[in-house]
Amino acid sequence: MSGIVRWEPFRELTSLRDAMDRMFEEGFWRPPVPFGGWGEGSLALDMYETEDEVVVKTAIPGMKAEDLDVSVTGNTLTIRAETTQEEEVKRERYLRRERRQGTFARSVTLPSGLQADRAEADYTDGILTLTFPKAEEIKPKSIKVKGQQ
Repeated sequence: MSGIVRWEPFRELTSLRDAMDRMFEEGFWRPPVPFGGWGEGSLALDMYETEDEVVVKTAIPGMKAEDLDVSVTGNTLTIRAETTQEEEVKRERYLRRERRQGTFARSVTLPSGLQADRAEADYTDGILTLTFPKAEEIKPKSIKVKGQQ
């Protein structure tokens, strides 16, 4: 009796759906960058807006301001830098080596209506802060409502 299995017509559809779900979950999954290296998307940033400007902040420790390349093309902000390995220790054996080295780049789309030519960049204590002023036409305007009583 153990060899008889009751036929259920929707079992095949359920397994097909499970297979498609797995395909979409696994197909778009990107493996993490080993040892905390810098790759596209690994440079975390914060972007927020005030009434007058949009501010982008990101932590890039251990760099010099002149080693950072920040550019805006259209509405795309790109941050690039390259860090090199300091010195190779030949007499010692590393037990662990996780400091980053190499080139990294991160691009993000900015909201429209910013004045990129008037942007300011500040790099202090490993934090890069970019400030983009808003154009006058996109700043919120207050309209006074008049009424009769």
